[in-house]
Amino acid sequence: MKPLMTLSLILLLAGCSSLGVKPWERDLLAQTDMQLVSDPIEASLDDHVYFSKEGSSGGRSFGGGGCGCN
Repeated sequence: MKPLMTLSLILLLAGCSSLGVKPWERDLLAQTDMQLVSDPIEASLDDHVYFSKEGSSGGRSFGGGGCGCN
């Protein structure tokens, strides 16, 4: 029973050894297409339109506000 437990512990620890980004993968993740917000100006304009239609301050991150006519 002890060898089986040791083997399962080794396999469990080996499964976590490949977490993280390798240095040679960072160039792909730094490209503009891989960013969460690839065009900050367009995102800012979209936020402005959303906040104007919502009628509240904070819009997406705060609860409440708006006209209340659901």
